[in-house]
Amino acid sequence: MTIARARLLFFLGTLAANVHAAEVHVAVSANFAPPLHALGEAFSRQTGHKLLASPGSTGKLYAQIRNGAPFDAFLSADEAAPRRLEDDGLAVSGSRFTYALGRLVLWSSRNGLVDPRGEVLKSNRFRKLALANPKLAPYGNAAREVMEKLGVWAALQGRVVQGENIAQTFQFIATGNADLGFVALSQVDAARTGSRWIVPSALHAPIRQDALLLGRARSNPAARAFLEYLRSPEAKHRIRDFGYDLP
Repeated sequence: MTIARARLLFFLGTLAANVHAAEVHVAVSANFAPPLHALGEAFSRQTGHKLLASPGSTGKLYAQIRNGAPFDAFLSADEAAPRRLEDDGLAVSGSRFTYALGRLVLWSSRNGLVDPRGEVLKSNRFRKLALANPKLAPYGNAAREVMEKLGVWAALQGRVVQGENIAQTFQFIATGNADLGFVALSQVDAARTGSRWIVPSALHAPIRQDALLLGRARSNPAARAFLEYLRSPEAKHRIRDFGYDLP
């Protein structure tokens, strides 16, 4: 085969791949944005499709979808918001599934502040405690459940600062604007610093993170392919490596 012919075949192959390539715009809960970045790169390498991610709090993303935001798929931090979208006819019926089970952790960027049993919550060793807004973020709601069960929620109200989402909450703690706070285990595993208490799952309702295909993407091959990839053994392995449990 001549060099010119080889170049021509390569060009035609690339052109054919690009013809079939498409985009999928994913609304993703802030806690899952870093894993989605890694998953998106692997997905794009395998399929040629391009993944665009818009992270935010589950509550705000849900509102944006209700108001017509041009998302193709929704990766929520709970199961309630996707179910409501499905019930309201804004998603493809039967497409919803649980892609991850979130793990909650009490974390401080300071070594030694958080003990392995979370007893620091009953102490005066900190000034500010951060959590995501419980009305918008499932991880924030889970944090409130934990503190209520431990009997410290009312006593800590004067020391609580709320982030709009779990990513902002993490930044409050990482920068020292809060001494400690409740975030996702996946964020802390990435940070690899400070002290932490992995909250026992019995102290809060399960954080079931559901995904679904939105109505506007019913005929989008990239969106359907991405959700199929999210359920693959490879994707599940990557999700577990980021600090999540699987259903």
